[in-house]
Amino acid sequence: MASRFPSAWLDELRSRADIVQVVSGYVTLKRNGHKYWGLCPFHGEKTASFSVDPERQLYYCFGCKAGGTVISFIMEIERLTFFEAVKFLADQLHMPLPQMEEDPDYQRKRDQRERLLSANREAAQFYHRELFTPEGAPIYAYLQKRGLSDGVIRKFGLGAAPEGWDRLTTYLIEKGYSVDELRLCGLTVVKEGEKRADGTQGPPKTFDMFRNRAIFPIIDQYGNVLAFGGRALGDQQPKYLNTSDTPVFNKRLGVYAANLLRKERHLERVILVEGYMDVVSLTQFGVPGVVATLGTALTNEQAKLLKRFAPRVYLSYDGDSAGQHAILRGLDILEQEGVPARVLDFPDGLDPDEFIRRDGPEGFAHLPALTPETYRMRRLKEQFDLSTQEGRTDYAKACASILATLEPVEMENHLQELMIQTGFSREVLLAQIGASRPSAAEVTRQMQPAAPRRSTAPAISGEELRAQELLLSLMATGRLPGDIVTTEDFQDPLLKSLYEGLQSGASPASLVEREEDEVTRARVSKLLLTPPSEDTDQIIHMAQDCVRSMRLTRMEARIQEIMRTINSLSGEDKRSAMAEVTQLTRRINELKKAR
Repeated sequence: MASRFPSAWLDELRSRADIVQVVSGYVTLKRNGHKYWGLCPFHGEKTASFSVDPERQLYYCFGCKAGGTVISFIMEIERLTFFEAVKFLADQLHMPLPQMEEDPDYQRKRDQRERLLSANREAAQFYHRELFTPEGAPIYAYLQKRGLSDGVIRKFGLGAAPEGWDRLTTYLIEKGYSVDELRLCGLTVVKEGEKRADGTQGPPKTFDMFRNRAIFPIIDQYGNVLAFGGRALGDQQPKYLNTSDTPVFNKRLGVYAANLLRKERHLERVILVEGYMDVVSLTQFGVPGVVATLGTALTNEQAKLLKRFAPRVYLSYDGDSAGQHAILRGLDILEQEGVPARVLDFPDGLDPDEFIRRDGPEGFAHLPALTPETYRMRRLKEQFDLSTQEGRTDYAKACASILATLEPVEMENHLQELMIQTGFSREVLLAQIGASRPSAAEVTRQMQPAAPRRSTAPAISGEELRAQELLLSLMATGRLPGDIVTTEDFQDPLLKSLYEGLQSGASPASLVEREEDEVTRARVSKLLLTPPSEDTDQIIHMAQDCVRSMRLTRMEARIQEIMRTINSLSGEDKRSAMAEVTQLTRRINELKKAR
């Protein structure tokens, strides 16, 4: 993971971003010995099993087995990629990223971004205050009519854009922002001035982008106000007006209410809806994990973002034809990103906001969650005339292509219904499904080659593996003489690699971060945590015992291996094997005597 950053720079980042201080921002920690303990933020528990080791700059949960460095902690708690987590910490510590330290334009871009985000924050506060003024009363009344409470209005920071042409622009200029900054934010529109009679150009005209609209601030998972959505009152068009892409906002990358999604813990699914009001309404009724796309169809970038917050996504789009088409595209995108999906089936063509107001949260909780295959088959059914044989045949073929990708158990759920709808027998349908399956060559071409991974499952006994793990933990203290352990003492590929890393002077935290797999990172974190003993002599004795035990086990196993094949040998081969047994036996006796 850490290959794109210099190791020395990452070491400095981890040192400055003290793990105890960072974790304490999310978890209440209490010191016990040389570690800190608290309730794990990654799974529900009542007894503290989450430990933080300030010496090694590592954390590990003995309950859910999560573990890693301060960077991986931020990755998990904030649902960020490695690069985003590094940037998150670097920004907090005011450390420029290494590839940008020599970029003369870096500071200018960084300062500009901070200015634009500050202007957006000021605008959001301005709109929110306006909502509770006499001028904002019609918009406030509209939100109340939609059933929104003051609590949910404040939770989402909803606001009102006044009717005047340049109320916000004038306010922000008085706050010290330039017209060009407000134009870059998408808050102010600048148009060329009219030509005068003498042919000269008049001064440019400026006016607010949003006027007489209910305002929905778009806030990212870090709490930054990136942009705004405005809902018109009455017949004003367009009905919804959204900020275009700016230096701080790209509608393809984020989702509405990402800031609230970040605060949800242990979500089983994210519910993806179409509109801002759907998000606000479902949240008010107590439905967790609701977000919306930002005026665009679901993108691969958004699917990757949602994957961080929950194991699956429920598509909950409007019941009209546009919403149903968007669901089909959304299912394709989620499958491309490996995100399990379901489709919530709203009756009577209702949208999520309308449905929950009619049937309440209990009705919403009991909505059928359709599998992608079920949903696609329903949409296909609308395209064929099942009253004709030709229609039933074409429908059966189309459904067979969908079912061909399923496991037999999953397929069984659909076969019975398809038999009834088309009149074809089970055998005929199975034959069609088999004919629709991609060939082995096609499957091979479609599969993405997996990145080579170092095996961490050694072909050695559990007892010897535990001895090797303890030996590595003892070595990580830095208190063992160099002649106690050798590379040959580690048979497990991962442990041998960690030993070599420690020998080369790499820090335990850097060794954790080089592992791509979460399970492996957690295992390495546990191994490299400071062992319970603080006594150097005891650590050395424990290491010597581990080494003797491991070497004894391997030599005894080698003798058994030789004796199993000894009868099949003859001549010089047999004499050589017996000599090796004699030598191994002598070394075993010496080790036992030393112990």
